[in-house]
Amino acid sequence: MTYTNRRNVLRGVAGLGIALTGGVGTAAASGRSGASGDDTIVDVAVADDDFDVLVAAVEEAGLVDVLSGNRQLTVFAPTDEAFGELGVTAENVGEIDFEEEVGASLAEILTYHVTSGRRYSESVVNAPRVEMLNGEDVDVDGTELNDEQAEIVGTDIEASNGVIHVIDGVLLP
Repeated sequence: MTYTNRRNVLRGVAGLGIALTGGVGTAAASGRSGASGDDTIVDVAVADDDFDVLVAAVEEAGLVDVLSGNRQLTVFAPTDEAFGELGVTAENVGEIDFEEEVGASLAEILTYHVTSGRRYSESVVNAPRVEMLNGEDVDVDGTELNDEQAEIVGTDIEASNGVIHVIDGVLLP
């Protein structure tokens, strides 16, 4: 599927995202604000070949609107390789019963990778924990998340509605 077609499909998906977008978020306390271009978090993920599983999962969970809206967010984005370690691929993400496999729905898992505000790496690595959209905290020890569930391997990727940090594992609530 071409980028343009994928982008149009993703923009057309609605669902849980509408319930989660309760207004415009605030920028992180670091004082940085603004965005680069018109590409949303979803647009950036769609354009990157390392996030095919994440894009499919976001679509499957109905979270496209959350990650495409005006609300400022920070996403800890697992790579395809990270999802692969759990046996999750772009092709099978809709067939897995995440509740049964890991005790949390796909939407809960994905919102455990997103926090409110534009949180740059300097803010994240110096915090002991970060509260995520699903209401739970992720413990932070430098670049390690949740006692080595994942490590931050890429930082501060700009989107019009937030920041993306690349991680090498999938965080499980």
